Amino acid sequence: MVDRSIQSQLVACLDDLAVAQQRQVLEFALNLRAKPIVGVPGSALLVFAGKIDEADLNSMSSAIEDGCERIDTDGW
Repeated sequence: MVDRSIQSQLVACLDDLAVAQQRQVLEFALNLRAKPIVGVPGSALLVFAGKIDEADLNSMSSAIEDGCERIDTDGW
């Protein structure tokens, strides 16, 4: 079922886009109607709980705090 109002707005937007951008919109729409991705239930991942040793977890936590807790004002 097509909402004619949305369809006309999309067509109007597409008219303003370059061909490469129109292809991106098409690819996005095709991905939306593709079969949904089926994930793994969390309960199936419980077998991995506790598999990473504490030293590695501490190392990862430190790396996250050092690298991700900062704002790079010159980055943008």
